Amino acid sequence: MENKEQLARNYFKQGYNCAQSVFLAYAKDYGFDKTTALKLSSSFGGGMGRLREVCGAASSMFMIIGLEDGYTAIDDDDKSKTIHYQRIQELGKQFKEINGSLICRELLGLKEDEDTSYIPAKRTEEYYQNRPCENIIGNACKIIDKYLANKKAVNK
Repeated sequence: MENKEQLARNYFKQGYNCAQSVFLAYAKDYGFDKTTALKLSSSFGGGMGRLREVCGAASSMFMIIGLEDGYTAIDDDDKSKTIHYQRIQELGKQFKEINGSLICRELLGLKEDEDTSYIPAKRTEEYYQNRPCENIIGNACKIIDKYLANKKAVNK
């Protein structure tokens, strides 16, 4: 089995954004080709198009859990939706406890409206040294992997 955390970290070091890095690490498992996975997750980088809102790694974590256990029923008095939202909130809480926040700007130590240009930062050695993103990506994968392992153990 591929180490998804290392795969995601490597994608980030290759230049993919946080959301793409996490989503692409799991994409094949859910039937997505690389191009589709990259396009689908591309808008979530930089806290949604560099708006510095919800972290892209967290957004992709939620997308993967949705692919794994999302709801489709709309006629069950919201039971499926309630269960899914509870699951997402629990995983979001784990992410926040590990990383300190779900919000990109807070994770980067930025103020409101700071560094929200739509022009992406150049990927330099300094960029990688000054960003916590690689570790946050790794943490998102650890949360996903733990969730999937627990699910697998329960379903044995």
